[in-house]
Amino acid sequence: MRRFLSAAVMSLCMPAAAWAAPELPPLPPLPLLPLPAAVMPRAGSFSFSRATIAADDAGGIAAARRLAELVARTGGPKLALARGGAIRFRRDAAIKGDEAYRLLVTPGGVVISAETDTGLFYGATTLWQLIAASHDGRIQAVAIDDAPAFTWRGVMLDSARHFQPPSYVKQLIDRMATEKLNVLHWHLTDDQGWRVQIDKYPRLTSVGAWRQPAGAAGIDAKTGRPVRYGGFYTKAEIREIVAYAGARHVTIVPEIEMPGHASAAIAAYPRLGVPGATPRAWMSSWGVIDNLFNTDDATFDVLTDILDEVIELFPSRYIHVGGDEAVKDQWRADPATQARMKALGLADETHLQGWFVARIADHLQQRGRRLIGWDEILDGKMPPSATVMSWHGIDGAITAAKAGHDAVLAPSPDFYLDHFQSDSGDEPPGRGGVIDWKHVYDFDTAPAGLTPELRHHLLGVQVNLWTEHVRTTAYADRMLWPRAAALAELGWTPAAKRDWPGFAARLPAEFARYRALGFGYDLTPLEPLARFEAAGKRLTVTLNQPADIGTLRYTVDGTTPAATSPRYREALTLDAGTRLRARAFAGNMPLGVGGSWLVDSALLRTHTAADMSLCSSAVPLRLEDDGATAGVRRVHWGDIFHPCWIWKAAPLDGVAGVSAEVGQVPFNFSVGADLARLVFDKPRTPGGELQLRLDSCTGPVIGSIPLGVAARNSGVSRVTGAIAPQTGRHDLCMTFSQAGPDPLWMLDRLTLDPGR
Repeated sequence: MRRFLSAAVMSLCMPAAAWAAPELPPLPPLPLLPLPAAVMPRAGSFSFSRATIAADDAGGIAAARRLAELVARTGGPKLALARGGAIRFRRDAAIKGDEAYRLLVTPGGVVISAETDTGLFYGATTLWQLIAASHDGRIQAVAIDDAPAFTWRGVMLDSARHFQPPSYVKQLIDRMATEKLNVLHWHLTDDQGWRVQIDKYPRLTSVGAWRQPAGAAGIDAKTGRPVRYGGFYTKAEIREIVAYAGARHVTIVPEIEMPGHASAAIAAYPRLGVPGATPRAWMSSWGVIDNLFNTDDATFDVLTDILDEVIELFPSRYIHVGGDEAVKDQWRADPATQARMKALGLADETHLQGWFVARIADHLQQRGRRLIGWDEILDGKMPPSATVMSWHGIDGAITAAKAGHDAVLAPSPDFYLDHFQSDSGDEPPGRGGVIDWKHVYDFDTAPAGLTPELRHHLLGVQVNLWTEHVRTTAYADRMLWPRAAALAELGWTPAAKRDWPGFAARLPAEFARYRALGFGYDLTPLEPLARFEAAGKRLTVTLNQPADIGTLRYTVDGTTPAATSPRYREALTLDAGTRLRARAFAGNMPLGVGGSWLVDSALLRTHTAADMSLCSSAVPLRLEDDGATAGVRRVHWGDIFHPCWIWKAAPLDGVAGVSAEVGQVPFNFSVGADLARLVFDKPRTPGGELQLRLDSCTGPVIGSIPLGVAARNSGVSRVTGAIAPQTGRHDLCMTFSQAGPDPLWMLDRLTLDPGR
């Protein structure tokens, strides 16, 4: 079932007497996500308020219990199991496909049919979504024939950079199942942490699962002692999580990185690394780190021992071994590695990596498993059973298919959810370059480079949540959802039936289910943003909602906007002192919390870093301050290679000084030779200065504000100083002078202070 529209759906859609019905008007959009493959209206409706459920076997009973559980969790009635229930789960061998099902709703009852347990489970999920959206205890009569477009509909969770507790992993699995997502790719090892218990090598977790965070967060503020940060999953916890996933028809594919991203393992067992490497110092750094496993037979013995214990924990057909971003400098410099390469008759270190991964693939094949890895594994001679996860755009998938390998599309940046979702300054920490909801949804799952003859190799699609900058599970939920829901529809719904307006119209019902289940998601793109400009003694306000979903409404009398409030259509010109409020609505349903602004000329004199332009975009990041300010860790926006911000057309008439909120973040980035690119003006005072230049970043300095005591504060500080008087509007360029990059100064916001 790797085709874009499976044969199961085609067979489901064949005419049958039981499905014959008079032609009816089209249904209004059903509140379903993902959208089913085929939906046919029926006359009437079904009342579920006092319904019971009947099932004939263990798989049907499990699906029935899942339906009852979800209905109860979203505020619906108790649906008990009973002989002769109006909601029936039954087997039908004519419904072909591991995940296919048929759902028939009539005024007299509901029948969910499937050949497999998974099909019954997904039919229950669809019925729950219909019930959860009902406001009167009834659902529309309908016939749904359904099966997925792809067999791999995945989410990658990086637990190596930041450890999430088992309860969160189970919550993620639970909500994946509500979206018919069926693969959790679990990234369990990397440079910054080893998260899976291995009995034969206990130091992997006693040493490799823990690190001291960089910067102020690495020192306990009360005791002054180093902070021990990390965690790992015991075998008992993993078995429980795997069983939990299996009950929800989610397969967990574990990832054990090799030959690169190996610092945590080498810190635990230095003999696994190239002689002379000192990986422990790198475990608190982000980026591509050059520590590699060595190529000794003894190291392969350790790695295969580890994989054997991993195989015992995870019944998945696939084991992911990474294979990406293996910088070869250590191998090039190591005589033993060079001798090994020569003895094997390999031309270079890239071919050596191919040999390395192929040797691991052989071991997995002997254990009845299949290797999957990032697209760099194509550099070696791989067994036909190896599968490629394409992250360098779609090129890896195309190359893999042409070579006869199966592939999964997981391209950067399109499916990399560590990018933030809007230009709002309220987005969580993450990488620059907006990957919004529509961008994910509009991804072409039938790339031209994959001919029809090769498309049978495309297993499916996957989004990846890398967590270098996603420290908390609350952040993880916001980065994942609803973008993972967009991926769910790409993976399930036939391409011909997908359209962004239809998906956007169904999102409010999805958000309502999230709220009822207590699931977090990113509200920020739903919240209106405001831009203010002077208009004589009044101000002009331009509003927009980044997600562009629903209808934006507003009030100017201080009251909370309602679904009947005026619709925002064009810029508003308002008097100072006006309380403007705005909120988006989908029909009568509010979307997000809404925004509120007191219209005042002071709004023109303050800009946050998010309001400004960056001077460059080499590595733009939203970085969490490692020192809390009033209990909150501020999120800064800047380019780590060139911390520099431009306030365009700043109103400087009558301005005599500025006040700035500034913070520091640790420069814990492994950038290799690029470190030489970080050049700063030499400071004139011990703590450095905030510098303001006129008209351009090479213009005259009109203000230089010593950072002073702020240099000793790990959180956000306020500094003030005078600037040379100017008239009119000018671009202001803000930079910092400092002796070196660590810690890195960040501008949080700047206020222009008028003269007295």
